[in-house]
Amino acid sequence: MYHPSKAIKSDTRKKKKTVKHTFIAMTILPKPVEEPKSGFSPIPVIDISDPESKHAMVKACEDFGFFKVINHGVPSELVSVLEHEAVEFFSLPTSDKNQVAGYPFGYGNGKIGRNGDVGWVEYLLMNVNLDIGSDPFLPALLNNRETIRNAVLEYTTSARKMTCDVLEMITDGLGIKPRNTLSKLVSDQNSDSKFRLNFYPPCPLINENIYGGNNVIGFGEHTDPQILSVLRSNNTSGLQINLTNGSWISVPSDPSSFFFNVGDSLQVLTNGRFKSVKHRVLTNSMKSRVSMIYFAGPSLSQRISPLTCLMNNEDESLYEEFTWSEYKSSAYNSRLSDNRLQPFERKLFPLND
Repeated sequence: MYHPSKAIKSDTRKKKKTVKHTFIAMTILPKPVEEPKSGFSPIPVIDISDPESKHAMVKACEDFGFFKVINHGVPSELVSVLEHEAVEFFSLPTSDKNQVAGYPFGYGNGKIGRNGDVGWVEYLLMNVNLDIGSDPFLPALLNNRETIRNAVLEYTTSARKMTCDVLEMITDGLGIKPRNTLSKLVSDQNSDSKFRLNFYPPCPLINENIYGGNNVIGFGEHTDPQILSVLRSNNTSGLQINLTNGSWISVPSDPSSFFFNVGDSLQVLTNGRFKSVKHRVLTNSMKSRVSMIYFAGPSLSQRISPLTCLMNNEDESLYEEFTWSEYKSSAYNSRLSDNRLQPFERKLFPLND
């Protein structure tokens, strides 16, 4: 039986490894980013245990495309074990990690995708549909690493349930019937969901003032293509989101909570009412950052278009209908900062007087 506390005690006896991290390039911001005033954060906080939070959740999706979830019920021990196992993996020699390098799934270092984007980051990307045991990549990666395998399985199961709960609160808040209109898209047996572990080592070049004190990009600005993304990170800051006025704000770290962000597909399903939030990660000069992201996606054949129940008779659809497979192919062939929805936006013309 899987016992997180025992796993931690056992693994801490292992000899620590010191590994030099090598990256191919870095992206520099032209000037330091202003931090929000101390003690203040506009990020909406949603108590997922309170059904009445559904209205605040809808407003958060409209105004920010981003919110923090508390009272989620995910065991802290499970999260701690997964974070510990992730650190153990990223501490391995590069030659060991490269044994599971690949595209799109597997280990990556510095390069983000195949279109020229780079960052100060290492990562593991895994396919985690409901039948995780059939995935061709995950078992090979986790061979002889039962603790991390079980932790990934349990964590993604919890993240999937939490995502469904959130989506059902959203449908309640929007007045949509039936209640599983959105949640069924990500709970389907063939749902195309992904799990990513990101590791951002300390960036000592910031301290050395090589870049004039400017910020170094760990992961460049982008939106997520899926319906919802569920993020959890350790107690190291770095994540920023882009507000509707174009300014960037830092998200205070909170390892006991989860952060949700609206993806491109949910923006389309709500006909632009919800905003797919653009976000990025800055490096830290002293501490490493570990994040785990569950990307809740529909099945490859799922057709995506604005929900008619959210549109009045005079409303026009802002997007052409597409399948998740079509959109996924288009998104993954783009640069991180591209407007991935642009190819699917309808060309609307004003009526003649």
